[in-house]
Amino acid sequence: MVCQNEEIVERHHSKVYGKAPVGAPPMSVPHLDTRIINGKPALLFGPFAGFTTKFLKKGSVFDLFSSVRAQNIRPMMSVGMDNMDLTRYLIAESFQSHKDRVASLSNFCPQAREEDWRLQDAGMRVQIIKKDANGQGKLEFGTEIVAAKDGSLAALLGASPGASTAVQAMLDVLQRCFPQRLASPEWQARLRELVPAYGQSLIEDADLLEKVRSRTLDTLGLKRKA
Repeated sequence: MVCQNEEIVERHHSKVYGKAPVGAPPMSVPHLDTRIINGKPALLFGPFAGFTTKFLKKGSVFDLFSSVRAQNIRPMMSVGMDNMDLTRYLIAESFQSHKDRVASLSNFCPQAREEDWRLQDAGMRVQIIKKDANGQGKLEFGTEIVAAKDGSLAALLGASPGASTAVQAMLDVLQRCFPQRLASPEWQARLRELVPAYGQSLIEDADLLEKVRSRTLDTLGLKRKA
């Protein structure tokens, strides 16, 4: 949900996290966040789960059905049976009214009013289901890089990478798609310029660890705690 009431937005300048409901996936942890939308400050609250058979926002309603194969029917069915708490949570979320969503927001803002907030469609998330050793399905919530053998195409599956994982995700793409160039002296030098700890262990090199920490503090404009 989005709020652009200036009087309300001006009273909040940080991100506040709550706790995920029982059975809810990790990415469903509700939070109240300050953002800039089209040049104007706004408050965002959510996320709220929905359901669609599309894999893309402008995809086909037949995307889910066309993905079903003989080898993935069993994992898909077993995931639903083994994660009933999650299934019930998603169904309940899909049928929430605007009043219900504002009620959730009231845990953060007791004085929240329905007229100050509107529902905004965000990104599309397609849940990954992997087959385990027993042929059953299991849910995957992490971030994973999938690339063609010839390196011509790479895709990011799973949770959207934040600042803590985005760099590693891109390094994985370079390793899979450009292994020969990555091994060249030119690329190695450039990567170490961008990522000083690339290819080295901060656990084993205390001096390098200190340099990386100092560089990070300077970049973020932070002061070392005395």
